[in-house]
Amino acid sequence: MLKPLMQRYDSFVLTEKTQYQAKAKGEKTYYVEQINRKEKTVLLKLVLNAFRCLGIFIKERPDVIICTGVLAMLPMCLLMKLCGKKLIYIESFAKVTSATESGRLLYRFADQFYVQWESMKSVYPNAIYKGSIY
Repeated sequence: MLKPLMQRYDSFVLTEKTQYQAKAKGEKTYYVEQINRKEKTVLLKLVLNAFRCLGIFIKERPDVIICTGVLAMLPMCLLMKLCGKKLIYIESFAKVTSATESGRLLYRFADQFYVQWESMKSVYPNAIYKGSIY
């Protein structure tokens, strides 16, 4: 559902580096380190991702970020807000009754916060429910 929006505006994809290297067809794609909050290297990876995100931010000069909740995107989301840019957050489709760690943190910073299940409005009272983005 986001593809038409990306085709309408100058955009790029920022995602985690994984074994399968997901790439959005026809879209400029950048990668940051995948982060597991239970690993000992979580803080180091967040710092490394922050520097990578700073470089991408300087190069691309985005006005808006649409984030679907991956922990690795946290530095870019916070950088965007520090620079007065817009943050749109879409909570995970997998979360039906409880918040993700990323969602819990970014809820207070997001300019718009979307949930994909109506039941999540009890978790995020100011969220916007529009159904599934898939």
